[in-house]
Amino acid sequence: MIQSPPDILSEAVRARWSLVQSSIWRPDPVLAPDEISVEIARGLFDQPRRLDARFLYDERGSRLFEGICALPEYYLTRTEEEILSIAAQQIVETTGVEHVVELGSGFSRKTLHLLEEQVQQRGGGTYAPVDVSLTALLGSKHSVTGKFPEIEFTGLCASYEEAIASIDARLPTLFVFLGSSVGNFDHVAFSRFFKLLERCMGPRDFLLLGVDRIKPREILEKAYDDSRGLTAEFILNGFNNVNDLLESNFDPRKIRYSSRYEPVWQRVEMFGVSMCDQEIALPALGETFLWREEERILVEISRKFDPHRLSRELRFFGLESLAHFTDPKEWFSLLLFKKGAESP
Repeated sequence: MIQSPPDILSEAVRARWSLVQSSIWRPDPVLAPDEISVEIARGLFDQPRRLDARFLYDERGSRLFEGICALPEYYLTRTEEEILSIAAQQIVETTGVEHVVELGSGFSRKTLHLLEEQVQQRGGGTYAPVDVSLTALLGSKHSVTGKFPEIEFTGLCASYEEAIASIDARLPTLFVFLGSSVGNFDHVAFSRFFKLLERCMGPRDFLLLGVDRIKPREILEKAYDDSRGLTAEFILNGFNNVNDLLESNFDPRKIRYSSRYEPVWQRVEMFGVSMCDQEIALPALGETFLWREEERILVEISRKFDPHRLSRELRFFGLESLAHFTDPKEWFSLLLFKKGAESP
């Protein structure tokens, strides 16, 4: 299995990327295993305690999330796909690029609407899904290459930051960020993400951003606490993944899931809550801490947005609003931006 580094990566960084599966590449690790342990520990010892949501997406977590996306309570996926199925033609016509980079692609099911238009309007192109989960990228590859052999598939098994900083800015590119994944960023991470995009996007680049909108509490809370318990299983699986990484002793049988909508911050917050006092050991770091009964660890947030206010805010990150697509209920929005000449 010999393949040259893909052209969508800038020449300066190609040597850092290695082939892990046919058509799927991974960068040299930015953090060594002991540094990852320290990063996790920083969150667990913070006040209040927290766990980075990226640790939710091991193989089991990726498959659990795919199941969540199909739940009747989880309106986000089907609503966004309905919008995309109608808007894809206009998006591809407006952007006119051959290269599509999708951040947090998962299994790429919704993106097939865009790729179908790419084939119909351009005869092909390059699709580079970005995901930390190799399982998701393998599923994406199966879907895309089976349906669209005209599309050159280049999977990037990496974080958003690693991928964005590696894309060749000379190639006109449509960056796609769906699923309201941008809502998983707190305000600091949000600003850091868009500053990176502003710095790395080329002058002929575009961004397609999917965002969930503010709506009544009961609708939001039901979406993140489903009747089948898949969301709870997904969140608690993050503790299993941390056990694998740190050789720690989180016991999911002693952790319950809790979620709530926080109206001041306009976000859903998802926690693991200790059901009793537990001594949590982190052998790799020689540390322990007492996780007290009813104490919460914040695992994930999902912010909700006013799309018009968000579009105005992103002007200050060098993004010019081109189009806004929504559904009849105005529950979800797809926002299309072009890289501006400079921030105002």
